[in-house]
Amino acid sequence: MESIQDGSSNTSIFYLLDNVNENFIWGFDVAHRRGFLAEMQHQAKVAEQRQRAASREQAASARRAEQAWKADQRAQVALQRASEADRKRFEKEANDAHVASRQAEVEQLNAELATVYDQVDSLLESTLAVDDYVDLASLRRKVEHPAFDRRLETPILAPEPLLDPPAPVFQPPAPPTGLFGRKKKLAEANLHAEAAFSRAQANWEHEMAQLPGRRQEIAAKYAADENNRKQRLAAAQARYLDECAAREAEVNQHNASLDELMANLSYGSVEAVQEYVGIVLANSVYPEGFTVEHEAQFEPGTAELALRVLVPSPDQIPTIKSYKYVKASDEITPVALSQKESKDRYAGIVHQVALRTLHEIFEADRRTLIQSIALEVGTQTINPATGNETYIPFAAVGASRDAFSTIDLSAVVPAATLEHLGAAVSKNPLGLTPANVSGVRRS
Repeated sequence: MESIQDGSSNTSIFYLLDNVNENFIWGFDVAHRRGFLAEMQHQAKVAEQRQRAASREQAASARRAEQAWKADQRAQVALQRASEADRKRFEKEANDAHVASRQAEVEQLNAELATVYDQVDSLLESTLAVDDYVDLASLRRKVEHPAFDRRLETPILAPEPLLDPPAPVFQPPAPPTGLFGRKKKLAEANLHAEAAFSRAQANWEHEMAQLPGRRQEIAAKYAADENNRKQRLAAAQARYLDECAAREAEVNQHNASLDELMANLSYGSVEAVQEYVGIVLANSVYPEGFTVEHEAQFEPGTAELALRVLVPSPDQIPTIKSYKYVKASDEITPVALSQKESKDRYAGIVHQVALRTLHEIFEADRRTLIQSIALEVGTQTINPATGNETYIPFAAVGASRDAFSTIDLSAVVPAATLEHLGAAVSKNPLGLTPANVSGVRRS
């Protein structure tokens, strides 16, 4: 039996206000099994959704933080500048600004919460405007290689040649001045000049003797540096070619798998039908953080798809009705949903997921390879009596393509539609009451 997952990661818009409700995460971590192409399609969709959500939340958070900070700063500056007579007035204004900032936080949190619940309450409606058919040819990929870094292709500049230093030239002393002792002074000056010339000549000869060795060292270092550049260039080119080959192999594998799937699907092969169903359900991205899993098996003899759908367990569903600001403690606290509201919302999730899944598969299967679906919706959770993980079914329904095609899902009450289809439905999925899934009739 092939397992196909749908949904997205646990990092989500369902995680609201870390400092108020640290456990408010909707989603669960389970081992996932998908086909190669279904996994690729799912990851692309999830990445696109996560990027949009993260950008929106980051921008909104930045705006709120900046507005609150500016208001608080203005109030504090005004308070510091105030005279004693005005201090009480500015203290009140500063306090009012802080309260307004906290209330704005509450409004933002409640708006986000309303968005979350709107998405959950419209799980079925949100898919009706979408064409669930997947054109497999559109999933073909092209190889895209990044440009090669060509900086190492430029040779290292050769060093400037080391020139011979100019030979010293004897500089005779200037004629002495004065009327007396000129000859003696000139002789002494000549001795000093000759001694200086001798020292310069010796230094020059020593430097000239050193030049061949220095030139050889410079040439050797240049040659070593240039050789190192060439080796690094060769390594970079080899690495780039390997990476290009890996990218080409990955794309070729993807396209070969796609071609094989398209060919096998035209013959209605079991594996191909299950893989295509996986791609369709991977395309059906639920609200971020609402993780839904699918496990499917196709029976070609009866053209029936047996499908099990796992939804988040009740303890992973948010139970916050709204947030409120408590001025006395300067805290933002959650207000819980009533038991009835939580029960109705969770039951609605089960009913909508069931109909949504039936609709998406029948609509996407334009070849009409699947004539009926035996669907079961449940959850994987911890049994409070045994402490062991267990599966609990919440709804089971059998639907033929012909019968389901007569239903206008845009105008139905999901619970009534399931009853019309002869489904077995739990009376209280929130309380983990299982449905009696044996003997469910097919439409």
